[in-house]
Amino acid sequence: MSKQDYYEMLGVSRTASADELKRAFRIKAKECHPDYHPDDKTAESRFKELNEAYEVLKDPQKRAAYDQYGHEAFSQGGAGGFGGFGQGFGGFGGFGGFENIFEEMFSGATRSSRGTAQPQKGEDVRYDLELTLEEAYQGLKKTITVDNFVKCETCNGKGGKSVQTCPSCGGTGRMRQRQGFFVFETDCPACRGTGKSVKDACGNCKGTGRVRKKRTLDVNVPKGVDTGIRMRLSGEGNAGFQGTPNGDLYVFIAIKDHDVFVREGNDLYCEMPVDMATLALGGELKVPTIDGKGAMAQIKAGTQTGTRIRLKGKGMPVLRGSGFGDLYVDLRVITPTNLSDRQKELLREFSGLEQNKDDDGFFAKIKRFLGDD
Repeated sequence: MSKQDYYEMLGVSRTASADELKRAFRIKAKECHPDYHPDDKTAESRFKELNEAYEVLKDPQKRAAYDQYGHEAFSQGGAGGFGGFGQGFGGFGGFGGFENIFEEMFSGATRSSRGTAQPQKGEDVRYDLELTLEEAYQGLKKTITVDNFVKCETCNGKGGKSVQTCPSCGGTGRMRQRQGFFVFETDCPACRGTGKSVKDACGNCKGTGRVRKKRTLDVNVPKGVDTGIRMRLSGEGNAGFQGTPNGDLYVFIAIKDHDVFVREGNDLYCEMPVDMATLALGGELKVPTIDGKGAMAQIKAGTQTGTRIRLKGKGMPVLRGSGFGDLYVDLRVITPTNLSDRQKELLREFSGLEQNKDDDGFFAKIKRFLGDD
């Protein structure tokens, strides 16, 4: 059976750049990585083939040889005049570059300098927490419910009665396989990269050392949080495999829209209806504030609708800092409705007085435009 073309395997053209090759490899590798598809028996072989293709095409010299001679360039003994191919390219037959790429892309067990597996952390968990603007202003302790993997209490997270060195990988947590000049290394499928093997697997957790469980946690939300803020709870993520360390829990904050205020950073904005008399004569106006107490704003005589006033320090608290943002209030005039006869009479009188004294003003210009002079 002929091998698939490396370019086709990665889904790129033969003129693809190094960056295009790398992006394609990352996408394809995640699609067939054995850890992400434990029930797919073909995933490991497809993953190895994919790495073989990338290791050749990412190296300019190896890629040139492949473009000229195809797969024969890397067969045992070489082909097409490449009998000493491995030595000719600096011992390329035993390269170890793939391990760095693999560990850059995927979290998992890595080998220590002694060749034994490092503890494989449990997966991190995300929780989305929605708060009101008032809650974000005050800060609070919030009780949340999470459903994730915790340590099995039956076996105390060990996975069974006794734990021994994995016979498949010798405790390294890694497996190597040679194909021609290529050596591929992946997590050991028998122990999932932990380097350990369990005897008499626990019936409660089926040897994994962890079980899924709902539990409640108290989260201390500081004052001033905003949408997009991420809070990390160390060790509250998924329990690791067979007693390895827990992952972390990340709480992502989202603030609900408010009926009155719009938030921009630490500042708040709102619109405030004002009667015409207050704008014309000036006076005090009580405006709402996020703390619920309200505040008095001074309105100057002759203030126009649309004027924005600033109330310093009446915005949101600075997250993990001191001070507050400001509150900006846009004044909007109220047009009165359901007027009494007396009110209508007074308004007509007021309107006439305004127009009569406006000989060179706006009303006079409108009258001249309409030809009413």
